[in-house]
Formats: sequence, C-alpha cells, structure tokens
Amino acid sequence: MRHITTIKVASVAAAMAFTLAACSSSSESEPTTPEASNDSTNEATTNEDLDIAFIQGVIGDNFYISMECGVRAAAEEIGGINVSVQGPQKWDSALQQPIVTSVMATSPDGLLIAPNDVTAMQRPLEEAAKESKVVLVDTSVEDPDFAVSQISSDNLGGGAAAFAAIKEMVPEGGQVLVIDNQPGISTTDARTKGFATAAAEDPDFEYIGVQYAKNDPATAAQILTSTLQRYPDLKAVFATNIFSAEGAATGIEQAGVAGDVKVVGFDAGPAQVDALKDGTVQALIAQQPYQIGYEGVQQAVAALRGEPTEAVIQTGSTILTKENLDTEESQAALYASSC
Repeated sequence: MRHITTIKVASVAAAMAFTLAACSSSSESEPTTPEASNDSTNEATTNEDLDIAFIQGVIGDNFYISMECGVRAAAEEIGGINVSVQGPQKWDSALQQPIVTSVMATSPDGLLIAPNDVTAMQRPLEEAAKESKVVLVDTSVEDPDFAVSQISSDNLGGGAAAFAAIKEMVPEGGQVLVIDNQPGISTTDARTKGFATAAAEDPDFEYIGVQYAKNDPATAAQILTSTLQRYPDLKAVFATNIFSAEGAATGIEQAGVAGDVKVVGFDAGPAQVDALKDGTVQALIAQQPYQIGYEGVQQAVAALRGEPTEAVIQTGSTILTKENLDTEESQAALYASSC
C-alpha cells in the first residue's frame, strides 16, 4: 500500500508556500462534529457496511485517478466500505449536477466530491448534505459550512511555489504572466492569487496579470503570442493546468522565443511529465491527490461514526524539474494511470 506522508515543497518554495499557507492551515481550524455539520444524517456504528460515493471533477484525469486510488486504499484499510466512482466527461457543472442527483438517489452514506463551480454546485451539495456526509475534495464552493471536511492542496502555497521555480530559472527578474482555465474554480483561483502575491513582493519581477484559456491549448497559444506583442520582455508563464501549459509552449515556439520564455505548469500526470522531459515546460508543481482521497474517506467515516472531524485539511506540493525528476521524492509525487 502506498504511504501518505506529506511531501514537502523542494528548495526555496517551501518557505514561501509555508508563509502563505500559515493563515489557512488545518491546524488553525477547530474540529467539527458531524452533529454540527449534518444533524439529519444518522450516525453509523462501527460494524455496519458503508456506501461512499466519489464524484470526480472530471473522469479519466490522472489527478482524479490518483485520488480514487487513495479513496479505495482507505476504504480497504478501514473495511466494510463500498466505493462507487463517477465523474463528468469534462469540467462542467452542468454535467456534474445530474451526476449528483443520480448518485444521491442511491442514498450513499458519504459523498466525496470535487465541485466544478463555486456557485453552481452550492445548492445541489447543500441538498446532498441533508442525506449524506459530504466531504469536499480538491475544490470547494462559496459557503462550505454543510461539509464535514474540506481537503485540498495548499493552492496558495502552490502558486507561490510556481513563482519560486520561475525565480530560480530567471534570477534576473522580468515580466511574468498567468494563464488559467476560467474564473470561479476555487483551486486555480487560489493558485493565481498565491503566484500574484509572491510576485508582487519581489521588485525584480512585474506581474502582468492573468488570462483565461478555458482548457483550450489553441486559446492559450493565442494568449501567449498576443502577450508577447504587447510585452516583448516577457520572461515566464505560470500555467495553472496542462492545457494552458501546452498552449503556452506552442505559442512560445510559434513566436520563436523557445528557451527565452519559461513555462511552469501544474500537476504531474503522464502527459505533464512528458512535457517536462521534452522541454515543453521547465517545471511542474505536483499535488498529492492520493492523500486527499485517502483522508477524504477517513473524514467521512469519522463523521458517520460520530467521531470528530477536521474542518480543513491542506496537503503540500513538490517542484519537479527535468534535473530532479529521477529522485525518489519526485518519483513518489507522480500521478497514477490506474490503481
């Protein structure tokens, strides 16, 4: 069975990520009891079989596959837990909402879910929490008070770690850009904020803002080329997901500035690692999805058994580069293709 010990951010990123995350870490959150979070749900005894549903942010993504592995490992270790896994074909709350409705019709004891939108998924999950213990994994909603726990990466720290990686690659400073998916996603909003805050504290760098590619590499490429026309001294791009990173790298190639403009991406699935190996991106920020899934099951079961839960749990990240990719720490951070 895989270990779930926390992976520390490498190099200078550790200090920066810790500073930004300190105000929101789980150690500062008061544990919640299931009675306070969901009075209408019956508590389970320790010898009852439990049904736990996991609704992914998007099906087939290596990040969520790794999270599923953690979910299944925890369920097997605890015993007496039946796990079901579903997810939309793409990141779209309009596709995720019917899945929530379908899953809740089966009356699961616990629900782990990565909400696709902070606003659109608020009401459906409030309704779900009237029947099941809800744990928010990876992403969140505007008002998560109905959840027994929220478990995610320290995304503010992850954004700061991305800036730290850029700072190491471009020590002389310069203009930096963020290419994100779309506004309204709690995780990537936080990554952008963490990056922008870190960049603003360094006078050698000029943060020129965030633009949105909506998971379209072609749009990300267009953003990069048009940005270079306006900011010809652009030195680096932080791409908050693989599609943004792929498009940014394409735009860099088209503009003839390969090697001059660095790209830092997020996540460590096979496609992202291949991009790192072939030089499409120069660094990756790897999360800990396995641990998120594992702890999600632990929190759901604790709530069902009437035990205390942790309101907020945050996990760390690891900076991967082509140079350190073969180290034990980096290899342990890579995402799974199957469980």
